[in-house]
Amino acid sequence: MSGPPDVDGPKSPDIEDFSARQHRGGRGVLEARGLTVRRGGAEVLRGVDLELRRGEVTAILGPNGAGKSTLLAALAGLLPLAGGDLECHGRLASAGQVAALAQRSVRANVELALAWWGVPRGERRERATRALAALGAEELAGRRATALSGGEARRVHLARVLAVEPDVMLLDEPFAGLDPSVRSELLYAVVDLLRDPRRATCLVVHDRAEAWALADRVVVLLDGRVVADGVPGEVLERPPTPEAARFLGFDGELADAGGTLMLRPGHVALDPAGPIAARVARRVLVEDAVRLELDPAGDGRLFCNAPLPGPEVGAEVRLRTAGGVRFSD
Repeated sequence: MSGPPDVDGPKSPDIEDFSARQHRGGRGVLEARGLTVRRGGAEVLRGVDLELRRGEVTAILGPNGAGKSTLLAALAGLLPLAGGDLECHGRLASAGQVAALAQRSVRANVELALAWWGVPRGERRERATRALAALGAEELAGRRATALSGGEARRVHLARVLAVEPDVMLLDEPFAGLDPSVRSELLYAVVDLLRDPRRATCLVVHDRAEAWALADRVVVLLDGRVVADGVPGEVLERPPTPEAARFLGFDGELADAGGTLMLRPGHVALDPAGPIAARVARRVLVEDAVRLELDPAGDGRLFCNAPLPGPEVGAEVRLRTAGGVRFSD
């Protein structure tokens, strides 16, 4: 993509423009069908179908190596496809994990992104100021990018993408590398900004809590394949496969004649009158509680969080369960 003649300096490395293509039907502003990507001779994405719709925030979850960042790069048109079809019915901006800011002022960084998108010079300052204000970073406008903290740089990084007002916005782990307090503050700052009826937003997130807070829709990627796709309540509480359930924190299993019940620690509680007998196999202190690994009398393994001090290893306890997801053998 070539920039307008009045732009000075290098192209921003993390803001990409994916030119609009002819719309051939469908509800999505971006549509991927059978997307396959090979890197180093190995298939990293395997036949991914994904549709991003205006007004919807889609969160991509998956373990390390699942292909999440590769998927976002492929959707942005930055990687060659080994198979499948990709259509974008508008303009797309993507932001990588690293806030690669130019050694200029914060405002100049945002205006540079606008310049490369062809925004007239007379409009850039107002749009840059508006985007920084939306992220609570307007007081940073005159500061050099090299003087920013990690959280401040991340806000400017996001402001550059918001300022260009794309039809599709792709964000690769926008909260990566931040300490918990800064991460939480930034998450709350963007929760309403990401949702816009004019735009489709897709982001890779670190954990389930971020998906719950931000997304209208959750897509789980395992080994380069989409294994779950739906609203957060359905995907995170009723995953469709045992593999997806394990990734989403259903690490407890209780087998019976009907199959295997998979449970999170929150589905299991100590109860002297509970129907399940178990022995404490391990205990680990966590914040304000103790996490117990439990061997039930039947076949399986369970986990629960109990108030301190909690039972000791080897203690016999009774349990009750509520919730979980059942899979037939």
